[in-house]
Formats: sequence, structure tokens, C-alpha cells
Amino acid sequence: MNPSFTSMATLWRQLSALAERGRPLVQRLPMQPPAFALAAALNRLLLPRLEAEARAALSDRCVQVAVTDLGLTLRLQLGPRGFAVAPAGATPALSIAAALPAYWRLLRGEDDADRLFFERALVMEGDTELGLVLKNTLDAIGPLWR
Repeated sequence: MNPSFTSMATLWRQLSALAERGRPLVQRLPMQPPAFALAAALNRLLLPRLEAEARAALSDRCVQVAVTDLGLTLRLQLGPRGFAVAPAGATPALSIAAALPAYWRLLRGEDDADRLFFERALVMEGDTELGLVLKNTLDAIGPLWR
């Protein structure tokens, strides 16, 4: 087995155990600070690479991102100034749920959304057309992080 793969697998197991212990606490914290952080990351990594068509399809649509192993549920919306925390009470048009390692693999281009979906590591619910626009956009862009 590759030494770097072994060390990454060990790291993910340790992080998973830590997340499981910290989940009850994280679920009680306000979700706005992590949502602001995610919006800032998307504004830096994704927004400059979004084509006009994808930007139009995503604009003013609430997308809920759940990080299941951490107990985080974040709601974002793309507006004229970029990604931001969705307004209170906004109903998600699309909900995406996965554990942190699945998001990390997707972000780094190690797995694609189809594979994670069919392995049931990633769940998308809601507006199917919006989900396909998002998936196809991410596929076309490629890895957001190297």
C-alpha cells in the first residue's frame, strides 16, 4: 500500500472520530460563521470560473450544503456580489449532503459527483435541473483545489 495513502486514510479515520465526538457541540453552534467561510471559499475558488449560463441558473437560488459527519447544515445563495449566506427562511431549491471526506475528494478532483452519488456518499435532493447544472459545471471546471 502507498505510504501517503496509508497516512491519509489514518488521518481521515482520526478526523472522523474527532468529528463524531464533536458533532453534538457543532450542531448547537450558529451555522452562519461556517456558512460565511464556505461562501468566501466559493467566491475565491468557484465564482471566477463560473460561466454566465451557470451563474444565471444558480442566481438567487438557495442551496443547502450539509456536512453530515460534522452536523453542519449551511444555506448559500448566489447574488450579484457572489456567494453569500442565504436569507433567513429561504427554502432550499437544492440540498446536497455528504461527509467531509466526500466533499474533500470532490474538491480535489479525486472523485466525481456521479461516482459519489452512486456510492451513496453524496445525496442531492430538490430541483433536478439545478442539480445537473451544478454537477455539469463542476465537471467542466475540474478540481477546485490541488
